[in-house]
Amino acid sequence: MLTLNHFSELRDKTILGLKKRNWDDDKLGWVDKVAALDIERKEIQTELDNLKAFSNQASREIGNFMKSGQKGEAESLKSQVARNKIRISDLESRSDANKSEMQELLYKIPNIPHASVPAGKGSEDNEVFQDWTQPMPSLYDGALPHWELADKYNLFDLKLGVKITGAGFPLYRGKGAKLQRALIQFFLDQATQAGYEEIIPPHLVNADTATATGQLPDKDGQMYFCDLDKLYLIPTAEVPITNILRDEILDEKEFPVKFCGYTPCFRREAGSYGADVKGLNRVHQFDKVEIVRAEHPDKSYQALNEMIEHVKSLLDKLELPYRILRLCGGDMGFTSALTFDFEIYSAAQKRWLEVSSVSNFETYQSNRLKLRFRNNEGKTQLAHTLNGSALALARIVAGILENHQTPDGILIPKALQSYTGFSIIS
Repeated sequence: MLTLNHFSELRDKTILGLKKRNWDDDKLGWVDKVAALDIERKEIQTELDNLKAFSNQASREIGNFMKSGQKGEAESLKSQVARNKIRISDLESRSDANKSEMQELLYKIPNIPHASVPAGKGSEDNEVFQDWTQPMPSLYDGALPHWELADKYNLFDLKLGVKITGAGFPLYRGKGAKLQRALIQFFLDQATQAGYEEIIPPHLVNADTATATGQLPDKDGQMYFCDLDKLYLIPTAEVPITNILRDEILDEKEFPVKFCGYTPCFRREAGSYGADVKGLNRVHQFDKVEIVRAEHPDKSYQALNEMIEHVKSLLDKLELPYRILRLCGGDMGFTSALTFDFEIYSAAQKRWLEVSSVSNFETYQSNRLKLRFRNNEGKTQLAHTLNGSALALARIVAGILENHQTPDGILIPKALQSYTGFSIIS
């Protein structure tokens, strides 16, 4: 969530940032409401501190009066302390209500976009940051989309997924399962070689964990919820892995903190009909390797560039055509300050498919996480957090099947062959 100075000294910047996100005008008033609540909070706390200090001092004086036989003065102070207790109780109730109202508003206000974020309302306004300049794959006559290739070579089964669970839950089999597993191991190996510590996190999290990274309350309706245990299935490994650092105070020398992890991901928002959701284009369960970083604020954008280069290297090794988009204000995630999306070109479908998002959250997540570090002067300040898909498997599988198909079968990229144990699916 935004720090409170965003609503006072940075008020105008906050308003402009929310407008760049195309936020509703009626919600812009929340900025001044938070500022007013913060002023009220300080006033309440000042009066509380003064009353409690007076009561502590009065308690000592009452004892002295009693010892010296000044019973009248002692009784007078006792009456005043009793009145103060009533006032303190009232102020503490007001303080609790103030904190609750402020917290609710802060959870509803998204991050402020970085200055480089382009204006825009939706995906059509995203900026091509790096385009694909090489020739696109040239497919043979009769080339198939990945869902037909899956049927031809028995790689995954959507109908069985429906039988077992429901729409959007593919079942991988044979060489399709091996390709999936090979990609996961390849991505993990590449991440660990780049200095990321591998984590195997829980696949279910509690509400505090989901709130700390910004999934709650913003994406409550998009997450699968286990009502009996009050636990959420994770939408991405970012959620449990980033929470490793919740309530931590790091030493400045510990930066950068770099984690990676593979998990299945569960998302309810996937659609059910249309060409854009056919096959593996959009599913409710998919596998992903995530990279997560905590950084010194002065170096987080350098880290973001390093993460972008890491994802680029993966796609280069998989021999897939890709482009990078800088997301506009209206298409960015709730918690992000700057996001770059990677899209691969689906030669059979003749369309771009998103396979990665790499984001810098600046202090938005760390403020919720209470993730701080101690600088050289011994003072604590909020760290910056970042994360990226490296990579999301379902659409990567679709891209490999479609772009590497030949009349004789599907060629496996050289970088993967030692992982799959075969060079062609035929």
